[in-house]
Amino acid sequence: MELKKSLSGIKKNILLKNYTTFKIGGRAKYFFVAKTKKDLIKAVMMAKKFKLPFFILGSGSNILISDKGFNGLLIKNEARNFKIKGKRIIAESGAILDKIIKAAINNGLSGLEKGSGIPGTLGGAVYGNAGWPRGGWAIGDLVEKVEILWPNGKIEKVGSKWLSFNYRNSHFKKIKINKPIILEVILKLKKGKKENLEKERCEVLETRIKKIPAGFSAGSIFKNPHQKPAGFLIEKCGLKGKKFGSVKISDKHANFIVNLGDGKARDVKKMIDLIKKKVKNRFKTDLEEEIQFLGF
Repeated sequence: MELKKSLSGIKKNILLKNYTTFKIGGRAKYFFVAKTKKDLIKAVMMAKKFKLPFFILGSGSNILISDKGFNGLLIKNEARNFKIKGKRIIAESGAILDKIIKAAINNGLSGLEKGSGIPGTLGGAVYGNAGWPRGGWAIGDLVEKVEILWPNGKIEKVGSKWLSFNYRNSHFKKIKINKPIILEVILKLKKGKKENLEKERCEVLETRIKKIPAGFSAGSIFKNPHQKPAGFLIEKCGLKGKKFGSVKISDKHANFIVNLGDGKARDVKKMIDLIKKKVKNRFKTDLEEEIQFLGF
């Protein structure tokens, strides 16, 4: 296979549920782990060269992968290097967000502490403008520049105007064809007192632990509409605890669907469709998914 010769370390027929927090998903035709930014660039360009569909997977949260899997190249982004320069953090897109937050606090840098405990990579957080509703915090507020790779091989740095951040959204989500890949992110923070930042982190983590259900999940399924949180609307529709197969709407927080052990993507999708229909009928509100779908 020419692709295997061109991209050392590539594997075939890998079960993707092992790489998601949902523990759901079929097999990828090809699978590659990018350990550096250079690996990531090479993998994307090889996919383009061999006319393969490709997908960049971070830590595997906020995604539902089809039971049929993905008929292309799944690139697992483990490009995790980051450094602190003054008040800035320069990080590869596969860097784990919570590790960056801990490093910032240890260096007396303020701004990220409200994101404590958010799962996933920095690239994924920037792509979806991850945030914490309490206090109106979102990571997009801290992003100074993002280095991106276009499908034609061009590498460019873009700023906040291009990124166009808003609630759980960015310009990346709006591009449907020839979407660029996030390679590196520059965050601009402020000076703070380490003890105050550590206290804030502990408070945020405590709140998250109380809110988030135990078990396998992808995180919040839906964005919160303007009028009421999605979980509130779902609960008012009497759907808390509803089951399809081995997936269930959490008894703890109705905006979470939990895999009880042998969950299937088809049952999650069925549950999502039911929730959207019930909420629309009762509240005349269209719920929008926060999670991504792959292979459907």
